Amino acid sequence: MQTKYDAVVYIGRFQPIHNIHLEIIKKAAALAGKVIVIVGSDKQPRTYKNPFTSEERALMIVNACKDAGVEQSVTVDFIHDSIYNDQAWAVRIQAIVAEQVHPESKTAIIGHKKDGSSFYLDMFPQWQLEDVGQIEMLNAGNIRELFFKRDGNLNFLKSVVPPSTFAFLENFQHGEAFQQIIREREFIAGYQQQFQHTPYPPVFVTADAIVIQSGHVLMIKRRAEPGKGLWAFPGGFLDAENDKSVKDCAIRKLKAETHIKVPVPALYGHIEDSRVFDAVNRSARGRTITHAFKIVLPDGELPKIKGQDHAEKAKWIPIAELDPAQCFEDHYEILQNFLGN
Repeated sequence: MQTKYDAVVYIGRFQPIHNIHLEIIKKAAALAGKVIVIVGSDKQPRTYKNPFTSEERALMIVNACKDAGVEQSVTVDFIHDSIYNDQAWAVRIQAIVAEQVHPESKTAIIGHKKDGSSFYLDMFPQWQLEDVGQIEMLNAGNIRELFFKRDGNLNFLKSVVPPSTFAFLENFQHGEAFQQIIREREFIAGYQQQFQHTPYPPVFVTADAIVIQSGHVLMIKRRAEPGKGLWAFPGGFLDAENDKSVKDCAIRKLKAETHIKVPVPALYGHIEDSRVFDAVNRSARGRTITHAFKIVLPDGELPKIKGQDHAEKAKWIPIAELDPAQCFEDHYEILQNFLGN
């Protein structure tokens, strides 16, 4: 059967896939013989915003497509976020599509320009845009809000997600991951409540120390929510009364959380670079601007360390072995930014 396009690209996070997502996939399948579904936020730790792994989301998409009878047209691929480099993200999208379609193929990208988060639809002028418009007032955030509650009622979800997705959610509700996400959501709600009567939304200032030596990076395992059990850089909130600068804050927190056996003057002396990371949604706690300091120590034996303060433990991790799915917030991306990746 002749179709309008050779391939249609559909990008989303699918946290989780719902009926509108599936409707768009069906529209794409009617437009082209190949539908390339690209799942964003790959290799992220489980959080309220990103509760399901890439593999779980791919399974939900494949099963939903089977339910709809369009599985033969659909391929699923993954892309990790680049919140500080949109162009690098776009290049990776292009590479994924180039592996599956001929350069001369007629390709489209499908979606809906609902708000500022849809800016990516304009990043691929080589592809025809198929704007599906607003099919229905439904998004995955609504579903997560209803699902991740201690007294959550799944009845409504039956009407807004494919049957296979509903079965997955029912099963997920009985696991430890579900409970952990609820605990984190409750912590964030309580944390934000203390600022609900301020005249303006608060902006938090933090500082982080990215300490590198001999191909290793110094990380701490977080002791408490949010991100309990995840690897993070030593760092924390600026002490408005006692820290003379954000640099002082970074060194203070580095020493407090790792007890690194390097004299403070040497830590200051080996600061090679500093950058500000201020993506709007980088932290679930609220708008948080961090000042990160790259400290490169001379090659040799790794200094002794011991986790203290807010750190359950401290560890030198070979950079190549660091798992982004086990890293707090945007810390893995910050490291890659400093390394030039």
